[in-house]
Amino acid sequence: MAALGGPGGAMLAPRLEEDFQRFLRRVDGVTTLLQGLNSTDPAVQEKTIAEIEKRFHDPETSKEEESRTAVNRTVINTGPSDTANTEAVNAALKEKGNDAFRKGDYVIAIQRYTEGLEKLKDKQELYTNRAQAYLKMHEYEKAIGDCEWALKCNEKCIKACFLMGKAHLALKRYSESRQCYEKILQIDPQKENLFKDCMNEVNLEEKRVKDEERAMQEVQSGKFAALSIKELLQKLDRPDQNVLDYTGGIRLLTGAVKDCTEQTLFRTNNGFSILKDNEIIRRGFCAERKNTAEVEMTVSLLFLWQAVCAGNAENQRLLLTHPDVNAQLPKLLSCGVSEIQKATLALISLYSENEDGRRLLVRHQDLTKWLQILMTFVNSSDTRASSAMNILCDLTEEERFKTQCRVMFSTGALPLFTQLLTSARLVNPAALARCIGIMGSLCADVVIRMQMAECRECWQACLKLVDECLDVSTPTYQECLFAVLGLMMNLLLESNAVIQNFAVDVSSRCMSLLKDKVGRIVTRAIGVLSRILPASSSAIEEAVKGGVVKKMIKFLKTGGQITSSYGIKTLSICTRSNRQAQEDLVKSDKRFSVLLKLLDSENEMIVGNAAFCLGQCLAVPGAATSLLNSNVVMILLKHAGGDATRTSVQENAAIALGKLCVAEPRHVIQLRKLNGLAILSSSMKHVHSV
Repeated sequence: MAALGGPGGAMLAPRLEEDFQRFLRRVDGVTTLLQGLNSTDPAVQEKTIAEIEKRFHDPETSKEEESRTAVNRTVINTGPSDTANTEAVNAALKEKGNDAFRKGDYVIAIQRYTEGLEKLKDKQELYTNRAQAYLKMHEYEKAIGDCEWALKCNEKCIKACFLMGKAHLALKRYSESRQCYEKILQIDPQKENLFKDCMNEVNLEEKRVKDEERAMQEVQSGKFAALSIKELLQKLDRPDQNVLDYTGGIRLLTGAVKDCTEQTLFRTNNGFSILKDNEIIRRGFCAERKNTAEVEMTVSLLFLWQAVCAGNAENQRLLLTHPDVNAQLPKLLSCGVSEIQKATLALISLYSENEDGRRLLVRHQDLTKWLQILMTFVNSSDTRASSAMNILCDLTEEERFKTQCRVMFSTGALPLFTQLLTSARLVNPAALARCIGIMGSLCADVVIRMQMAECRECWQACLKLVDECLDVSTPTYQECLFAVLGLMMNLLLESNAVIQNFAVDVSSRCMSLLKDKVGRIVTRAIGVLSRILPASSSAIEEAVKGGVVKKMIKFLKTGGQITSSYGIKTLSICTRSNRQAQEDLVKSDKRFSVLLKLLDSENEMIVGNAAFCLGQCLAVPGAATSLLNSNVVMILLKHAGGDATRTSVQENAAIALGKLCVAEPRHVIQLRKLNGLAILSSSMKHVHSV
């Protein structure tokens, strides 16, 4: 702040100076109050709110403030102070309203927000907060009105659009609700997931209402199927029957549910309250150790729920949010009774097979242990293994499932997985292959991938499985081998000391697999080599001694694009630092015919690595001379002056061209004929470093 008096400044009159200083003190006081409101300490917040209330309601304080600011209002503008004071009061009322809302006292919350709006009518937050409270009170029209006012204050208020959509939905105004949610996407395209969830909710609610109206019409028309659902449910509601009687009733009810109408009638006649209202059924379903009758009843219940939930999103939601079902599902999966496990897996499959069902699972179930639980079925020799793997495969499509897997991964899932890998001959090999593939998919999650890549036992188990698959060449074990190579490729996206320690062992296994007759296994083995070799110079030396260069040239002559991509990358790694690899490449690729072919590829990664390899090998005596009658200069110049997305393509091509001219000056003649020096000087800055 500039000086108020002294040289170069005008001195304020004493009375004016006094009022001005008082004004500053008031602003400071309000600032202090605002800081108190923002405190994380509840005691400080409460004290601040009390002080604001005292200032606001104390008449003496108001009179004193008024008398202090009454003098010469044309000179001292008290507006900023009044605004700040009002803001502080509003903040206090908003906080009181929020506190009441959190406690479920929506009437008081509405009162506090209303008091705030009486002081400051353009506070969008107070309108949306009050709208939220009105929604809780089922005052939907009032909620819509507040959202409209909030949008007048801020036309890009996403919360107002969201709440208004909720209110319209509650009033069964589906079109208006969709319009509100569409506006969210217009305001912020990044809210696509929220938009999809909201639109899905509207669609499901509209379908639910239509289904219930149709079901009611069938009941009123006296249709036998509709009436039988109600009668069967009433029979199950009778107390103190034998467990087997209830089981028979549940089976009859299952047979009666044939379409959406019966599913809806089951819901509208409180069918999901069977567990809540019937103590015998509930006790048998929740028992940890079930007798034969309780097992049959539980299996029958699971079949009934499959019938009433198949293709019915509302029934799926109600079942999954039932407390007993929610708690028992993981226990049923782990119970060890194959009949119960099969029926439970079949029920869960109804959810996992579609996006809406998976979302219900990840929202309403604690899935932290599900990866571990479902992996145990790899030990099963029946349909449970494939069912469990199908569910896991479906769940890995959900990011929230991966996030939940992190919780128990290192202590539960990972030790079990390594145990399964080391016991390959004792488990279901087809399910094991699926399980390995699923773990590879989970590696898309960085946290999970890091934990696996840092686990020595996991790497040891992978190598042990590769060794066993080399000994047993059945198709099923080939699937396991293919899957474990893919897993290792994903893990090698990481770089750590454990990987460095295993680099030689991993690369040696891959070198052995290059003799395999199955092309896709060879391709993956080359892929692993391309990622493991950079981790260790010792691994590179061993691979070169084992003839990796000659083998890669062979595969590059006949392989497809994926094989070529992995193969040329492997060669670029080996030739970068190993002179023997450079000499082996010159001997194996006469006149560089393979590399020249790769330089014509449409794949930029292949072109860049081919140019790099060529540049490294030109240090070998005679290599550059062997290219005199080729079109290598034209090819390299085209890439050096091109516009590839990857700058490494231009760089590697320019460097190779420079090395070519240095090693064999006669190439400069061709370069000049093509105006190459001008092209290089204008497009590249790397040639001078060669």
